[in-house]
Amino acid sequence: MKNLPKLMLLTISIFSLSIACSSDDSSSTDVADDIDDTDDVAVTELHPAFAAFNSDAVTVTLSDDATEVYIETTGYPDHTSIYWETDHALYIDEPTVTKTTQDTYIGGGQGEAASFTVDATPNLTGSTEDTHLDTIGIAVSGASIFNDQEGAGDLDQAAGSLDYNGAHKGPGVYHYHLEPRSVSNDDDELVGILEDGVFIYGRKCNSTGTHPTDLDASGGHTSTTQYTEGDEEYHYHIINEEYNAPLYGYDEAIVLFAGPFQGY
Repeated sequence: MKNLPKLMLLTISIFSLSIACSSDDSSSTDVADDIDDTDDVAVTELHPAFAAFNSDAVTVTLSDDATEVYIETTGYPDHTSIYWETDHALYIDEPTVTKTTQDTYIGGGQGEAASFTVDATPNLTGSTEDTHLDTIGIAVSGASIFNDQEGAGDLDQAAGSLDYNGAHKGPGVYHYHLEPRSVSNDDDELVGILEDGVFIYGRKCNSTGTHPTDLDASGGHTSTTQYTEGDEEYHYHIINEEYNAPLYGYDEAIVLFAGPFQGY
C-alpha cells in the first residue's frame, strides 16, 4: 500500500496554487517510490462521487489494473473570485480582500495545474501522515486544496488575501485554505478528494443532516453519503470549528483540512 502519495506531473490547462504557501510552488510534488502495491485492491468502476467534479477542469482515470486513480486538474475554478483577471466573466470585486499582489490572477504566474495518484480503495489500516505545503487535494470546482499553514507559518499572515472562498493565489496555483463557500457552505456537499484517496465533505453529514459528533482528529468518520447507495464509507468532513479570524475579509473562517491524512 502507499505510505506516501505518488504524485505525477500531467499536462493540463488551468489556473491555481500558492502565494507564499510553500517554498516550492510546483504543481505536483515528487514522492519517493517506496510503495508496496501487493495489497492494492482493484475496483470495477470509478467511485460515483467523481461525477460531481467539474469536468471542464478535472480529469479522472482508473488505472489499467483498476487499483489506482489518476486525478488531474487545470486548476481553473468554476466560480467567481477577485483573483480572476478583471475582464474575465467570473471576476468580482471583493473590497475586503487585499490581493497578494495586484498583478496576481488565476492563470498567471506558474499556472494552476495539479495532479496526483491515489489508491482506488484507500488504505485505512496504516499509519496517519501529516499534511504538507502545496496541493494536498483537488476540489470539485477544479481548484487545489491546501492545508491550514501559510508557508512555514500561521495562516493569519495571509488572512487578508483570502477571498470569499477562503482562497488566494501567489506565483503558484489558486488554492483553498478555508471552507470554499461556493462549493460547500455549512452543508453536506462534496468538497473534493485528498491525496490519500479519501473524499471530503462539508460540515454536515448527509446521513443525519446535522454536524457529525463522532469525528476523529482528522474530521473523519464512517457513514453513508449521497454517493454510496446505502453503504457506509470512511470520509472526511470540514470540522465545524471557527478559526480565530479577526484579520480575515469574511466572517466565520472555517479551516478546510488540517490533517493528518488517514488513508495511507
